[in-house]
Amino acid sequence: MIRFALTFCAAMAASVAHAAVDIKQVTSPGGINAWLVEEHGIPFTALEIRIRGGASLDLPGKRGATNLMMALIEEGAGDLDAQAFQTKREELAASYGFDTGDDVVAISAQFLTENREEAVALLRDALIEPRFDQSAVDRVREQVLSNIAGDAKSPNAIASAAFDAAAFGDHPYGSSLDGTVESVTALTRDDIVTAHANALTRDRLYVGAVGDITADELGTMLDDLLGDLPATGPALPADAEFALKGGTTVIPYDTPQSVALFGHAGIERDDPDYFAAYILNEALGAGGFESRLMQEVREKRGLTYGVSTFLVSKFHADLVLGQVASANATVAQAIDVIKAEWARMAQDGMTQEELDSVKTYLTGAYPLRFDGNADIAGILVGMQMIDLPPEYIVNRNDMLNAVTLDDVNRVARELLQPDNLHFVVVGQPEGLEADAAAGN
Repeated sequence: MIRFALTFCAAMAASVAHAAVDIKQVTSPGGINAWLVEEHGIPFTALEIRIRGGASLDLPGKRGATNLMMALIEEGAGDLDAQAFQTKREELAASYGFDTGDDVVAISAQFLTENREEAVALLRDALIEPRFDQSAVDRVREQVLSNIAGDAKSPNAIASAAFDAAAFGDHPYGSSLDGTVESVTALTRDDIVTAHANALTRDRLYVGAVGDITADELGTMLDDLLGDLPATGPALPADAEFALKGGTTVIPYDTPQSVALFGHAGIERDDPDYFAAYILNEALGAGGFESRLMQEVREKRGLTYGVSTFLVSKFHADLVLGQVASANATVAQAIDVIKAEWARMAQDGMTQEELDSVKTYLTGAYPLRFDGNADIAGILVGMQMIDLPPEYIVNRNDMLNAVTLDDVNRVARELLQPDNLHFVVVGQPEGLEADAAAGN
């Protein structure tokens, strides 16, 4: 009965995915491009907006400005202060989200058809006319500083910061988008206004919309919502050089369990071999309990509760990363096992059985991503940002299934670099020889 239920759910999800591929490419009268999936069964629309640049556009000495600015977007707009803005949003039963990434700022909105005009007008005020009242700046600044203080005591955050700094140096990727205590404390309201003008521009807009709205309605709505943003923004940063070589960095920290972040340079998302790399990574460390590293490090030796790997494709750098946590007495052994398995996968590759299993999982799981208007809108905007065509949704599983064992194993030899694998370990690891050491 359970197997039948799972099969039925997968079949239903697949039908949702196929229904979701009726993508309309919309251009507003003002020239704003968007992808739309109409779904009129429920009087509700989800809107996902991405603007390239993000925290990488922070000016020198102003690290954290974009992040703080985006956190202030709905803290008052137009004639409404922070409290009045939130009250109005709740009255409209609208939901807004604002976020900052290394390469993008993200705006999310969900609203009912009956309240669409007012909900969009309120969001427009937040994007075009944010108040940035000094009281709100001071309050939200304290929240950011609290997050920074928390990260300073988090072994995982310490490892990530050290890895990024060593890998990317002075590039924006080399420091936290939150900024430092010093940089955030020094930010002025004028800095926030400048970050807003730089980050929210029309020239790098990507929009996905799903729900109870037509193409004509969407075009008009986008012009009303986004048409008054600045036309262009500052230049994007150059690509980042990955500077880390193979080795180990140890950062002493008083904790009974060490954490390790490890990795090396990766593969671009538009590389013809990306699907092969994606399958390879699933087998190596992204596939949960079935992955090689989980089997070797946890199941066979009991050295960790979890170990995982992931492909990271940023706009200016690509990585293969992994993470593991183990007791101080055993983390050195865990790292040795990871290194050995990394080298074994690079040399011997996958088996046909592993390949078939991974393909079955990945093709079956894909339709489950299309679960709700907001999820689909996010997929649409993500596809645009990496230049995937609308038909990708239909063709994706066929392209994945077309990857052969020879493809995967060739990519394993080319992508996995055991000699360049660098570990940043935070804790008090026993018996671990470090190439570099730093205090926290």
